[in-house]
Amino acid sequence: MTYQPAEDRYDSMPYRRVGRSGLQLPAVSLGLWHNFGDDKPFEMQKATLRRAFDLGVTHFDLANNYGPPYGSAETNFGRHFADDFKPFRDELIISSKAGYDMWPGPYGNFGSRKYLLASLDQSLNRMGLDYVDIFYSHRPDPETPLEETMGALDTAVRSGRALYAGISSYSPEKTIEAARILREMGTPLLIHQPSYSMLNRWVENGEPNLLQVLDDEGVGSIAFSPLAQGMLTNKYLNGVPSDSRAAAQKSLSKDLLSDENMRRVRGLNEIAESRGQTLAQMAIAWVLRKQNKGSSITSALVGASSERQLEDSLAAVKNLDFSDDELRSMDEFAVESDINLWAAALRS
Repeated sequence: MTYQPAEDRYDSMPYRRVGRSGLQLPAVSLGLWHNFGDDKPFEMQKATLRRAFDLGVTHFDLANNYGPPYGSAETNFGRHFADDFKPFRDELIISSKAGYDMWPGPYGNFGSRKYLLASLDQSLNRMGLDYVDIFYSHRPDPETPLEETMGALDTAVRSGRALYAGISSYSPEKTIEAARILREMGTPLLIHQPSYSMLNRWVENGEPNLLQVLDDEGVGSIAFSPLAQGMLTNKYLNGVPSDSRAAAQKSLSKDLLSDENMRRVRGLNEIAESRGQTLAQMAIAWVLRKQNKGSSITSALVGASSERQLEDSLAAVKNLDFSDDELRSMDEFAVESDINLWAAALRS
């Protein structure tokens, strides 16, 4: 049957302006890092994407090597786009990234002009798109001059292959430099995509911290892994399920589920219950909370393996407010827990 999106799709989702740009993103965006490769049923993917758009999720986030295998998430998304979403292209924000391992040899990794622009062309071909809305440098490259990497993003925008430029997992210092270079080229830095959760609070650390830098530079932010790779859900409250990421050692090691970390997770779960939210909903709401110092996060990037899981996450927008007492209680448990899998990129 021909897909017809819900007529009320814009009624429940709040949208937030991205820095000082004219673009807005939904408070919760859908990431295709997991669950959209060839190892997942195609019809399940279709149902999740349709339900997301029906509930106001206008932003789908990908990268060149999402799968498995590499590239398959973009290929599968391209099929879903052609089947369901092509008539609604102007209602969608579609992003992709390049920076991690993608193909063999010296030109399929990190941040050279050769790699970034070749990867973007491949991504567009896999998705059947003329352009992506946002193209990211997925991580800093310690060997390539930042001027070269940012120059590739500038070319992507000027050539019409992308509308906006973004970076991911850059330190505050590198972000300041990247923003300056792009500003001088005439292609403003739109957005930064950092990892951020109640157990991974690096964006709040330092002087200035990343959120302050983004505020000063007028750059937006979209936080990935706000559920700490699944730790901040009810999945691990009573052990490690056999079908979980931790059991499969897939982006979540059992070592991270230490007694101390699980004590924190259970403490946060009790607070979530007192708010009438699931732990996942509170974790997403916390990332999106108003902050006194530095800018607030523009959008939280979540994954979903089913319509039910997606709906649970999106329900976070029903209660994004926290009292001072709640935040103080949460800060006993919402502490840095040494779970940032992307910390090495920040030291590049």
